[in-house]
Amino acid sequence: MFVRQLMTTDVITVAPTDTIADTMALMREKKVNRLPVIENGKLVGLVTDGDLREVSPSPATTLSIFELNYLVAKTTIREIAVKHVITCGPDTRIEDAALVMRDHKIGGLPVVENGSLVGIITESDVFGAFLNILGLRSPGDRIVVEATDKVGVMCDVATTIKEYGVNIASLAIYHPSTEKIKILLRLNGEKVEEVEKALAAKGYILES
Repeated sequence: MFVRQLMTTDVITVAPTDTIADTMALMREKKVNRLPVIENGKLVGLVTDGDLREVSPSPATTLSIFELNYLVAKTTIREIAVKHVITCGPDTRIEDAALVMRDHKIGGLPVVENGSLVGIITESDVFGAFLNILGLRSPGDRIVVEATDKVGVMCDVATTIKEYGVNIASLAIYHPSTEKIKILLRLNGEKVEEVEKALAAKGYILES
């Protein structure tokens, strides 16, 4: 799965000359918390709602309300935007994009191709992909099969399921330890209970 399959292509952007006030209003209107900064068609920065909060005057300031409004209305995004933006390409694997976001503690990545902004991918997009991989939105009965991590296990489990005419709607594997695997399945068919009994009879540990 690649970034281009999940990214938002209709990206809302701002210019370096836009003000803090205008940018805050745009974020509220569009319900977004990060905006790429574009100048002459190129990505030159990124501004987040956190950046805007940091530069907004605090309640403890001695400035008058008129002075506060003036500062917010006149200060431009150029002065506060992150200049060295971490990006990815549309053909970046989704797991690599997720790793970059986690390592850099950021919630989104502008997607750049041939020097131009072509999309943006956020942590919400990654969570959505993760839920799809786990089959949360797939129909069927959810079971988890715990087994020893060895050659032939997946073939044996799949063959057992096939014998009862049950379809595997989704499948994911994770390792709780170096010696064990857990296979998360969503099964469609009338004989799911028979499949569970057959797998248990073969020594597999099942969880609902």
